[in-house]
Amino acid sequence: QVQLVESGGGLVQAGGSLRLSCAASGLPGSRYSMGWFRQAPGKEREFVAARSWGGSTNYAESVKGRFTISRDNAKNTVYLQMNSLKPEDTAVYHCAADKRPYASTSFQGDYWGQGTQVTVSS
Repeated sequence: QVQLVESGGGLVQAGGSLRLSCAASGLPGSRYSMGWFRQAPGKEREFVAARSWGGSTNYAESVKGRFTISRDNAKNTVYLQMNSLKPEDTAVYHCAADKRPYASTSFQGDYWGQGTQVTVSS
């Protein structure tokens, strides 16, 4: 059973930081790309960041320079360090795994986590 378990969401003030974690288990194989999407109320799901098995990263322009995606392949865990948070970052953040190992620039996601709420107050 594939399972992606997210943690780290919460309420923070603008300018603050938060780190999201996503622990994956039961994935078919080990060489997969992982990333994050987010969806704010009334808005379309938005790509946030992705990291390939080999380490290549890709970020949405709206978060570039503020967010950093990293992963521990041995632990099958991906992280999203979010700094200088803005109210517009408020959304439900979903972790996803892509079966293609080098999909940082074409990340779609084949398996999804339940999502964790990030709320940034102004």
